[in-house]
Amino acid sequence: MRKAIILLSGGLDSTTCLAYAKHQGFECYALSFAYGQRHVFELEAAKRIAEHYAVKKHLIFPLSVDVFQGSSLTDVSKVVPGYSGLVEIPVTYVPARNTVFLSIALAWAEVLGAENIFIGASSIDYSHYPDCRPAFFEAFQALVRLATKEGVEEGLSFRIETPLLHLTKAQTINLGRELGVDYSMTVSCYQLNERGEACASCDSCTLRKKGFLESGVTDPTHYERK
Repeated sequence: MRKAIILLSGGLDSTTCLAYAKHQGFECYALSFAYGQRHVFELEAAKRIAEHYAVKKHLIFPLSVDVFQGSSLTDVSKVVPGYSGLVEIPVTYVPARNTVFLSIALAWAEVLGAENIFIGASSIDYSHYPDCRPAFFEAFQALVRLATKEGVEEGLSFRIETPLLHLTKAQTINLGRELGVDYSMTVSCYQLNERGEACASCDSCTLRKKGFLESGVTDPTHYERK
């Protein structure tokens, strides 16, 4: 059975990616990161989702928050803004996050002999992060061909899989529904409260709500009552 690593945040997109990889017949290894997120709920969700899909192994990789300073996702003194719809890079951007995550995934893939690495990035409904663009993944794929011993000596063709890259959030949700994804297990909000309720106003919540509305699927998210 082909092996694949799936970057699993506990969110809607990464869960859809995991379901997609399982449907494609991969033996799945889930990789999550503890990097100083504002709340623990997304890692708890990732654990539940990994168990639900019976992944071969779920690795939660610790990273120092010092590596990712400057983002409102890792610094509680910074405010997570509401959705603005602007095309500038927001304060929720985490420095070089996908580059770091994919590099660690690539190292683990070489150890496991897994040629496929799945990441649930979208370049359609997203927060304009530079490391979610097609050009970024094309560049990283070029790096992959040169960066590993297994690739150079053994001819392993590591592939960065981005099945959601050109899908809207609604299209992603529809794909997930076809694959039987239970989206009530997922967490997307940047600033859940102490009860685990979503704020309903950040970029991630806004795009999630928009996706469920446009897909015609009931949104199972528990939003904070204000």
